[in-house]
Amino acid sequence: MTIRIVIAGTSTDIGKTVFSAALTNALDGYYWKPVQSGLAGGTDSETVSRLTHLPSSRIIPEKYRLHTPASPHLAAEIDHVEIDTKKLSPFGLPTPLVVETAGGLMVPLTRRMLQIDLLAQWRLPVILCASTELGTINHSLLSIEALKRRAIPIIGVAFIGNQNADSERTIAAFGAVRRLGRLPRLSHLDADTLQAAFAENFSVADVLDIGAVGP
Repeated sequence: MTIRIVIAGTSTDIGKTVFSAALTNALDGYYWKPVQSGLAGGTDSETVSRLTHLPSSRIIPEKYRLHTPASPHLAAEIDHVEIDTKKLSPFGLPTPLVVETAGGLMVPLTRRMLQIDLLAQWRLPVILCASTELGTINHSLLSIEALKRRAIPIIGVAFIGNQNADSERTIAAFGAVRRLGRLPRLSHLDADTLQAAFAENFSVADVLDIGAVGP
């Protein structure tokens, strides 16, 4: 079975790169970040490489590496680069493949295309990473609504952070999506601790249960 999964977030810096690393490792798959904005301090691909036991060949190079830590459309303009969204295609790449988006769903890739517009073209199943902190219900339900409005398949929500049972339950109920699990913040984060935490809190079988995926 061809497996391609998109990891999106309700916003930036909520932990979707760490989750992407955990899922890629669990699937013994490949990782791809099509657009990287901001190179100082390390890239998301480098983080995934560090947090998995996978060979470097499993990390597919970014199509665009932008120096400025900003929305891709602005970072590209500052770097004098034109992003051609036709080149941002995961099809033809090896699988299992985990594709991580740049920031939230409504982030502009260009002045004419939002990231979610590209996902609508792909029609690949999405895992939405959501924080458990204050404000997550609003951010998560808006993201779920935007995905459903465009008929983008949603595998479910992966929560990241300290336990917040009511928020997690509320998002799953109002959004009519599956709660896949919760990845806690780890005081010591490395490939081994992340692998153990993912195995304890998530089921790969649930992630791959395409029959349970809804629009």
